[in-house]
Amino acid sequence: MTEPENTVTVRDARAHLADHINRAEEGTPTVITRNGAPVAALVPIADFDALEEAADLVLAREAEEVLAEGGPTVTMAELLADLFTEHNEDAA
Repeated sequence: MTEPENTVTVRDARAHLADHINRAEEGTPTVITRNGAPVAALVPIADFDALEEAADLVLAREAEEVLAEGGPTVTMAELLADLFTEHNEDAA
């Protein structure tokens, strides 16, 4: 993967946030680095929305495959109980 042309440090991103937001509105993403490693990206909202939609489609396809294979299902109550149990264990 090649490094994007518009890469900045966290310090620069903070100092020039409005400029980077303007670039995102114009279609240019900005990758933000910390200690030389990419940690975040400021992207046009259309790109973010497309990524979210693609992720949703992948998850839906995976779920359909599990169901087609007769995989396990859980109720919403079971799912929420598991999520809250995990959250409480992580907080402890």
